[in-house]
Parts: sequence; C-alpha cells; structure tokens
Amino acid sequence: MTTARRRLIYFGAFVIILLIEVCIALWVNDSFVRPYLGDVLAVMAVYFLVRVFMPTGVKWLLLYVFLFAVCVEISQYFHLVHILGLENNRVVSILLGGVFDVTDILSYGIGCLIVWGVPLLLRHRRSSVSDGPSMRASATA
Repeated sequence: MTTARRRLIYFGAFVIILLIEVCIALWVNDSFVRPYLGDVLAVMAVYFLVRVFMPTGVKWLLLYVFLFAVCVEISQYFHLVHILGLENNRVVSILLGGVFDVTDILSYGIGCLIVWGVPLLLRHRRSSVSDGPSMRASATA
C-alpha cells in the first residue's frame, strides 16, 4: 500500500471519528455514550490524526497517545485550564476538559486496545480465510 493511500485511510478514519464525536457532543447527553464512548473515540481520533502525518508508524505510538491522554486527564485534576487563565476560552476548555475522572483513563486504555486489536483480528481473519480453502483441499486429497 502506498504512503499516500495510507494517509488517506488514516485521514478518513480521523474524520469519521471526529464527526461521531461532534454528533455525540451536540446531541447526546447521557451517562454512558458521552462520557465513556466519547473518551474511547477521542484517543482513537488522536491516533489516526498522528498517523496521517506518520503513515509508516511509530513503534510505541499507541503508548504515547495513551500517555498524552493520561497527561491531559491529570491536568484536569490540577485545574490547568484555570491556572493558565483559559477557562473562558471555549475551545481550550473543551480540548483540555475540566473534570478529572479515573474512569476516563480506563476509557482511553480501551480506545487504544481497540486501535491495536482490530487490525490484528482483521489480519488473523484474512489469513484464516486465505488459508482455509487450501487446507480443506489438501485434507480431502
């Protein structure tokens, strides 16, 4: 797969997740989707955005994305937005958040696991499908 194609796929994944996040922010006000699924999707969006600029990958990128998300969460514990005097800046307040919650860190971990696990499952499934018929043919011969 070419680098340009990879960039396009990562950009498409980022845009789709971003649109889902915007829809959640605008129209969902519940106790599960918005706080938990939103955080799962947030780390996925960050990962895909970084992959647009680094399409061949970085060995520990998922760990770095997770640690970045944890640092943002810890900054909420220390009220960094208020310390910086940016509480009236809506964009910064949304991006950095305002309420520390340990379960958010769990959501970030789940998002990273999904990004890591889905390609593995797809590769395994593809290899099983491509190996399957030839194995059956040799077993019947």
